[in-house]
Amino acid sequence: MADMRNYQTRPAYGTQADASIDQGLRSYMLRVYNLMAIGMVITGLAAVGTAMLATTNDPAMAAAQLPNGTMLTNVGTALYGSPLRWVVMLAPLGMVFFLSARIHALSTATAQMAFWAFAALMGLSLSSIFLVYTGESIVQTFFVTAASFGALSLYGYTTKRDLTGMGSFLFMGLIGLLLAMVVNIFLQSSAMSFVISGAGVLIFAGLTAYDTQQIKEMYYENDDSETSGRKSIMGALRLYLDFINLFTFLLSFMGNRN
Repeated sequence: MADMRNYQTRPAYGTQADASIDQGLRSYMLRVYNLMAIGMVITGLAAVGTAMLATTNDPAMAAAQLPNGTMLTNVGTALYGSPLRWVVMLAPLGMVFFLSARIHALSTATAQMAFWAFAALMGLSLSSIFLVYTGESIVQTFFVTAASFGALSLYGYTTKRDLTGMGSFLFMGLIGLLLAMVVNIFLQSSAMSFVISGAGVLIFAGLTAYDTQQIKEMYYENDDSETSGRKSIMGALRLYLDFINLFTFLLSFMGNRN
C-alpha cells in the first residue's frame, strides 16, 4: 500500500534536504496537474466527437427528433434513447470504484491507461449536455469553472490552514447532496434542483481546495517511482472529479438551454 502520510512530518536535515523536498513537491504537483489536464482534453474530445456522431442537421440522416428540434442519428438514439444510456451513465462510476480499489495493485502505466479510459467514458457520458445547452454557454461555463478551480486549488496549495475539519464537513454535505438528487429524480422539483445546484457548487468549490491540500500532503520525497506515479494518478483523479462536478453544477446556473 502506498505510504500516504504527511510529507511534512518526515525528517529533513539542512537546507539542501529542504530544497530537495521543495523541488520534488513542485515536480509531483506539476505531474498531478498535467495528468488532470490531459484527462480533461480526452473528455472534451470524446464529448464533442460523440455529440457530432449523435446529432445531425440533415433530415435524411435523422432517426429521431427531440422536442427542442435536435435531430438524432442512429448513434444518438442508441446512446440516449435505449437501455444503453444506463451503461453510458454508470460506466464512469464503475471506473472510479475500480481505480480507487485497485490502484495499489496496478503498475503506473496500467493505472494511467485506466485513467485515460475513465476520462473517455466520462466524455461519452457528458456528451448529452450538447443536447440541452447551447455551445456558447458550455464554453463560457468551462472558462468560468477553470478560473474558479485554479484559484481554489492555488488556495489549497498555499494555505497554512489545516482544512481537514472542512473536508469532513464537506463529505457529509456530499452525502446529503447525493440523497437530495436521488429524491428529486422522483419529485422533479425545479426549486429543489436550484438548491441542489447551489449546494453542489459550494461543496465542490470547497473540495477543490481540500483535495489539493491532501494531495500535497501525500507527497514523500523517498517514494519509489511506482508509488509516486500511483499517487499522482489518484491525485489527478480527485481534482478531475472536482472540476467536472463544479462544471456541471455551474452549467445548471449559467447554461442557456436549447
